[in-house]
Amino acid sequence: MRQNETETRSSRKRRLVAALIGAALVSGVAYGTTNWIVGITGGSNGEAHSGSVSNISITAVASPAAGNLLYPGGSGDVVVSISNPNPFPVTITAVQLPSNATYATGYTTSGLTTTQTGCLAATPSGVTWSYATGSSGSSHTLTASLTVAASGQSDNPLAVTLTNDASMATSSPAACESTYFSMPSLTGVTASAGGTATTSPATDSWTS
Repeated sequence: MRQNETETRSSRKRRLVAALIGAALVSGVAYGTTNWIVGITGGSNGEAHSGSVSNISITAVASPAAGNLLYPGGSGDVVVSISNPNPFPVTITAVQLPSNATYATGYTTSGLTTTQTGCLAATPSGVTWSYATGSSGSSHTLTASLTVAASGQSDNPLAVTLTNDASMATSSPAACESTYFSMPSLTGVTASAGGTATTSPATDSWTS
């Protein structure tokens, strides 16, 4: 009987995590395509103008794989889809996280349409980004850079699993059991134009 009770308590600790990261802004990047206006008379100089990098979009995967599940005091995977509207590849090297007091909101299904009562950001849920600090805007370098392919229509997203990059506090309420989480929005990313596209699906993380 004690063994069954222990197994039940253990199973109740398991939390399922799905990711939704709000739109993440590309930090100021002075790279891009080059448009040339070339003089045609003798001795004229060529003139070039650098393009700019438009914001990329990082969103939830509608039906993420289970991966590593969250539990109180542990960490779990976050699954995202990254779209690049630019007509050239964009390479992401780091992310900027919100504060460690900015919590995820829980949802009943992976569609993230109905919130989980008693497991909201304001509850708080106790679910945050791993290695987030007390102040917003802290930068964390990816284990390996991610290059998102060029796609003017944003129709070629890169699917990425961020390993163990969500954390759950030991104080997380019981209502957060078997819950999908909408992760707090990143405050930005560090990126540059160019590079060879990363193959989807990809795995990455940050460790500090």
